[in-house]
Amino acid sequence: MKDESFTPTKSDLDFGITPLFRSLTDNAKDSFPDKLPEFGIGERITIEKLAPVVFGDAANLGSPNAFAHMDPPTPWITWVTTLWNASLNQNLLHPDVSPKAMLFEKQVIRWLSPLFGMNGGHMTPGSTISNLTALWVARDSMGVKDIVASKAAHLSIQKAANLLGLNLKKINTNAKGEMDLNSIPKDLSRSALVLTAGTTITGAIDNLNLEQNAAWVHVDAAWAGPLRISNKHGHLLKGVEHANSVAISGHKWFFQPKESGLILFRDTQSANKTISANSGYLSSANVGLLGSHGAIGLPLLATLMAWGKQGLIGRLEKTMELSVQLWTSLQNNPNVIVFDQPVTGVILWRPKDNIDTKELFTKMPIGSASLVTLNDKYWIRHVAANPQADVKALWKCIEKALISQS
Repeated sequence: MKDESFTPTKSDLDFGITPLFRSLTDNAKDSFPDKLPEFGIGERITIEKLAPVVFGDAANLGSPNAFAHMDPPTPWITWVTTLWNASLNQNLLHPDVSPKAMLFEKQVIRWLSPLFGMNGGHMTPGSTISNLTALWVARDSMGVKDIVASKAAHLSIQKAANLLGLNLKKINTNAKGEMDLNSIPKDLSRSALVLTAGTTITGAIDNLNLEQNAAWVHVDAAWAGPLRISNKHGHLLKGVEHANSVAISGHKWFFQPKESGLILFRDTQSANKTISANSGYLSSANVGLLGSHGAIGLPLLATLMAWGKQGLIGRLEKTMELSVQLWTSLQNNPNVIVFDQPVTGVILWRPKDNIDTKELFTKMPIGSASLVTLNDKYWIRHVAANPQADVKALWKCIEKALISQS
């Protein structure tokens, strides 16, 4: 007998997908039974109960106001392909249950790795795992003992150091938030030098053309990596091709649903030998940190096919243009202090001293800004991850908030 929970009808699928395309105004409470229910209520009733909770108060990352974080809206082709993945539940650990799914990731890597001067790699759930993987290779293949990174490096570098038993040396940053070249140790022969392309708070890019005297050079390009594809902005990552490894978060500027990341290597064959494991139940080597893992390459493959290189470039450059528009308006306002011109679409500003930054932040439209701390001061941060943002409307709200607080 067929179990109908595993064989949906077209009507069932339409019923489940409908909430994606309509506004849900039900006053649903996100309260659930204290204990696991003894008997189920069925799929349709469950969807009716969950849809208003899931969609009702969720942040709309494609909203005209969405300009606060490094989290983009996702193209609908990724919704479809993610559903395909869930329905098939392919496991890339075993080729016999993922005969085609493995090809998706390989094709994405084949397309993207040469753009960064790398010759291969694999996908991960995100740059935290990508960074850890790169430093794992550095430790075991090059005898690395220390990690050298700026104080603005992502917290995943500290996590990697802790997990790998490596000593982390944090380097001061300059006025722009970049690694201070004068503070870098002279002897890097036992060190992995981690350079950041798009720091989390300011979006700064470290000098990627540093003298290559480190045992290993890794570029954490989680945020700014995709800019390499743009003819207009690609120069910002000049020097990335000299690195030994590069990490990129697909769920940032590649507009992918979480979780999607890439770790790329200049010498993939050597790197894979370092991070491969075999077991009697495997028909091929398990490469990297993950055991069982799904076909996360499919949504990215579909997006790249649907948009093409120019379609992706157009959306990237649109977000960069929006950041410049907002920065220009802020720069011309005498009542605010702007941190710096946005290098990678990240804008920081705060009002002059007679206005409280935290109080002003509460006046911003929901989803339009985030509050960060830099040099012991609060700053309002905007991030250009949404090509549909309405910067003109946002600026009007900022002006209104500034007037109300002055």
